[in-house]
Amino acid sequence: MVKVKTMVALGKHIYDLPDDCVSTVVSLTSPPDTLKLSLVSSIFRSAAELDCVWDAFLPSDWQDIATKSVTPLKFSSKKELFSCLCNSILIDGGNKSFALDKSTGKKSYVIAAKELSILYGDEAAHWNWKTVPESRFAEVAELKRISRLEIQGKMKTGELSPNTTYGAYILMKISNRSFGLDSIPSEISISVGDQESISSTAYLRHSRNKKKEQLETLFYRNRVETLKARVNKGEERMPIERKDGWLEIELGEFYNGGNGDEEILMKLMEVKGYHVKGGLVIEGIELRPKH
Repeated sequence: MVKVKTMVALGKHIYDLPDDCVSTVVSLTSPPDTLKLSLVSSIFRSAAELDCVWDAFLPSDWQDIATKSVTPLKFSSKKELFSCLCNSILIDGGNKSFALDKSTGKKSYVIAAKELSILYGDEAAHWNWKTVPESRFAEVAELKRISRLEIQGKMKTGELSPNTTYGAYILMKISNRSFGLDSIPSEISISVGDQESISSTAYLRHSRNKKKEQLETLFYRNRVETLKARVNKGEERMPIERKDGWLEIELGEFYNGGNGDEEILMKLMEVKGYHVKGGLVIEGIELRPKH
């Protein structure tokens, strides 16, 4: 916004600049600032429609991303293309979704459950693959009954925006008939390349189930404390409800310097309680920029 005010302060002097100079200056702002500048004067409005301006906000590999889209993208300008990509598109045969951040143009992805490594995920006795209308993907994974919960996702740093701090989030739902999920906190972690993984813990419990939590604490305090002692200590996280109706838990964050193509490994595990659990629905893992 400071840049916008600076441009406006130039007043009539901006009309003395060549058109290509104006467009270059506008491209050094941000997508929201470009749209605001287009309301200031006709010269800014003309610059804000130019492909060379919106090229600066698009990722350098946008053509490769567009060819991976499940549905062909329709656009007549780079401004329209930017808008299309901000609205999220399915890529890689529908097993990933891609979107640009509207304010920065940074990349974000959601890796579908089908692309995750889920222990016994292909065994019908443990997991059920089904279609739900609220998911962006064709299928989600529903946990029926299991004692070892292991979910793992991978991605390369080269696919993400450089010089950006990213957060990784597992997207889920917890059914009303769930059982055993919150008897012991799950262990969550994220690692990049050879770096040591950053670990924490999370309770697979809907934030609205506060009464259930209080009753369990009252009647099973000793058992709960014994189980908790088995997992690594760290910040205990709880699922947060998103605007799209799904729950998310942050698995961790990392800085992508853009100097290589290292593997990002994201995990959620509960293998120390030795008890049966079920009622968890997994949509995928999201990687998005942190502001």
